[in-house]
Amino acid sequence: MRTPHHLDAHPRPNPYEELAALDDGPLEETPLDEFLTEERDAGAEDAWTPPDHRRGGKRRRKNRFAGLPLAVKAVVGLVVLASFAVLGDRWAVLYAEHRAADTLKDRLDLAAAPEVEIGGFPFLTQLADKRLDSVKVTVPDVAADRVSLAKVSATAHDVTLNADGLTSVRGAHVPRFDGDVQLTFADLNRELGASQVTFTGEGRDRVRARGTLPVAGHNLKLRAEARIQRQGERGIATEIGGMRLDIGDLATYRPGKRASEGLHLTPKASADLARETQKAKALLSVPAIVQRMGVPEATVNQALADDGKLAELTGSPRFARKAERLNLIDLALNNPEVLRRLGLDPDLLGELSGLTRPVLADRLALAFELPKPEQGDVKLKDVRVEEDGIRVRLSGSGLTVGG
Repeated sequence: MRTPHHLDAHPRPNPYEELAALDDGPLEETPLDEFLTEERDAGAEDAWTPPDHRRGGKRRRKNRFAGLPLAVKAVVGLVVLASFAVLGDRWAVLYAEHRAADTLKDRLDLAAAPEVEIGGFPFLTQLADKRLDSVKVTVPDVAADRVSLAKVSATAHDVTLNADGLTSVRGAHVPRFDGDVQLTFADLNRELGASQVTFTGEGRDRVRARGTLPVAGHNLKLRAEARIQRQGERGIATEIGGMRLDIGDLATYRPGKRASEGLHLTPKASADLARETQKAKALLSVPAIVQRMGVPEATVNQALADDGKLAELTGSPRFARKAERLNLIDLALNNPEVLRRLGLDPDLLGELSGLTRPVLADRLALAFELPKPEQGDVKLKDVRVEEDGIRVRLSGSGLTVGG
C-alpha cells in the first residue's frame, strides 16, 4: 500500500517575500512624475471661475465686426442704403397713386376713388424723366344707361406727364391703353328692377332670362333670350328673342304680329275643352272665333244643341290643334265675358295687348354705351358672355387727362 503524500513535505517559496527582498529603499522621482506634478500644481493655481458673458460677449461681437474686410463692410453699407432708397421710392409711388385716385374721382365725378397702380421701377427715375411705363386704373360701379358696370379697368402705356415734381402733376398724355369692362349678372338681376328676372350665360354671345313679370296683378312666368353684340365702336346692343309669358297652364303670350305670336291656349287647355262643356260652349258661341277656327256653322249648331256632338267635336285632335293656333289677344276687348269663362282675366289680357315686342324687349335690354372722351379715341374690340357676366375688351389712343 502506498504511503500518502503530505502537501508540506517540500514547501514553496512565497513570491511576495521575494519581491520585498528586491526593495532597495525609496525610489527617486522620475521625469514623468515631475511632469504630472507640475500639471496638477498648475491646475490648482489657475482655479476655474465662471465666464463673464456680459463683458466678454460684447468684446467678442465687436472684435468679429472689426475683423471683417473693408469690402464686406462697404457691401453691407450699400445694402442698407439701397433698402432705404427702395422704401423711399415705394412711399413716393403710394403717394402718387393716392393723389392720382383723388384727382380722377373729382374730374370724372365718381362716387368712390378708383384704384390706381403705377408700374415700373424705380418710380422716382420715371418721374424725373416725366414718363411712366404703365398706369392701371380700375373704376368700380360705373353708371351706364339703365345698368351699372361692375368694373372698368384700363392700363395706359408710356404715359407722358405734364409735371414739375411729385406734388405738381398737372396732367398726362396717354398714347395708347387697353382694358376691359365687366357687367355682372348679379348687377343685372338687381337693377332691372320691375321684373324678378335672373340672367345667366348661354354660349359665347347669348344670355338667358328666366323669372316672373308682374302684369295687372298677376305674376307671369317669363322666358326670353338675348343676343349680345357690339354696336358701333363704343356701344353694346341686345337683340331680345324667344320672349314668352306663361299664364299658368292656361295660355301663353308671345308679343308680335306673326301667326305663332299673340295669346294662345296651351295644349293642356285645348285638350281640357273636350271635358269641360261650359268652356267649349263659351268658345263656340263667338262667331269670330268659330270663323277663325274654320268650323262649319252647321257643325257648331249641332254641337251647341247636343252634348254628345259637342264632345265629339272638341275631342278630335284636329279641333285641339285649331284651338291652340287661335290668337285670342285681339278678342279680349270685344269678348271679355267669354274669355273670363275660359279662365282668362280680361284686365290681364287688356294690358297684354299693350305689352308689345318693343316694350317687353326694352324691359330686358342690356345695352349700354361708353362715354366719348373729349380727346382721343376709345373702341370696343370684343364682346364675350362668360359664366358670371358680360365682358367687353376695349382699346384707345391719344387720351389727355388734365392740362
